[in-house]
Amino acid sequence: MQLTTEPAGRPATVTYWLSHAWLGTHVEPGVALDVSGGLITGVRTGVATPPPGATVLRGLTVPGLANTHSHAFHRALRSTVQVGSGTFWTWRETMYQVASRLTPDSYFELARAVYAEMALAGITAVGEFHYLHHAPGGTPYDNPNAMGEALIAAAGEAGIRITLLDTAYLSAGFGRRPTQYQQPDRHQLRFSDTTADAWAERAGLLKGSDHALIGAAIHSVRAVPAAQLATVAAWAEERQAPLHVHLSEQTAENDACLAAHGRTPTRLLADHGVLGPRTTSIHNTHLTAEDIALLGSSATGTCMCPTTERDLADGIGPAVALQRAGSPLSLGSDSHAVIDLFEEARAMELDERLRTRARGHWTAAALLRAATVDGHAALGRPEAGVIEPGAPADLATVALDSVRTVGPVPRLAAEAVVFAASAADVRHTVVAGRHLVRDGQHALVEDVPAALASAMAALHG
Repeated sequence: MQLTTEPAGRPATVTYWLSHAWLGTHVEPGVALDVSGGLITGVRTGVATPPPGATVLRGLTVPGLANTHSHAFHRALRSTVQVGSGTFWTWRETMYQVASRLTPDSYFELARAVYAEMALAGITAVGEFHYLHHAPGGTPYDNPNAMGEALIAAAGEAGIRITLLDTAYLSAGFGRRPTQYQQPDRHQLRFSDTTADAWAERAGLLKGSDHALIGAAIHSVRAVPAAQLATVAAWAEERQAPLHVHLSEQTAENDACLAAHGRTPTRLLADHGVLGPRTTSIHNTHLTAEDIALLGSSATGTCMCPTTERDLADGIGPAVALQRAGSPLSLGSDSHAVIDLFEEARAMELDERLRTRARGHWTAAALLRAATVDGHAALGRPEAGVIEPGAPADLATVALDSVRTVGPVPRLAAEAVVFAASAADVRHTVVAGRHLVRDGQHALVEDVPAALASAMAALHG
């Protein structure tokens, strides 16, 4: 079988030969992909041996993975926050200390290394939930988007796509009355533009590029006063841009919102026009039945971040109920306790097994969809996440002969990858047709561990 598209004036075609490919419903052996202009232009099945001149990708090739929720600077917290005990709120204080040390230059170096780590893990697109906007004390840089532009540049140099979700973060929490919110504390001054209008003015100066889309985010209902939520939503609506929001990660936030507004965070967002099919809410851990119905009926997406949610002892969100209600599921590595979308995918299923003492809530195919098709859609790229003509030539190839994946018959390769593989099993990553990771070696960042070590030593030193 051969499917092709032939864009006029296309540049020379390159061919990848996949020993096994995930085509959305099944594993197909012997697939040749023609790639031109960064897009897949032909998919040929039944190709038993590599065509002359083709680049060979041995293993299971899946569409490039989408990391829907990232805070790049949290990578510097790995291990340091595992000493002793505490809560989400004490963890947050450690996070603030790291944030206080970052400059545009040091953030570029750290993010470049983090995004290269993502590429090694088969991630081809990231949603960066970006709220570290200004200098310490809240003074804007001469270039008011210096930090955001550093992230865009870092993704470009690491070779992956980014959706910069520029985040409104204006207050420290609820006050005693619905119109009264706490002023940002000394750490949060870096995050705040003071008003949603000022945020919109600054965010409107950001420019996208071939590898970068610009979206918006509301940090949380505690960080954006209710009267200003609609301003952020309107900014995203005007641009048809993705809009993301942290939602009900902690019961304390729910309790404070109920005390201040007499309604849940989800209802508050609904009442101010935030929910909808271009909106993705992150975590959704502690929801009422009405909350689930509101999210599902509005087709608002849900991004689950299981490795962070378990690391911070947040709880297990009602992902099954949300999906049944109509909320598409995606996955993120959030605080980067680990960067491994296969771990995020299986953790969603395995956490649900622990909670319900029943197995089989999602198939491997459904979990791969969350890590690819629905993740890319949440980042504003609905054309991505599939191996089809016309789709971006973004691929990740996972070894089927490692100690974790060897043994299963080829038709069960998707199950082997989702339920046993790790990021360390990714052998190849292709972005826009470019062979970015070859046999586990990054083509642009020569020594990713050294880059990470250097960036974090500068930050902690």
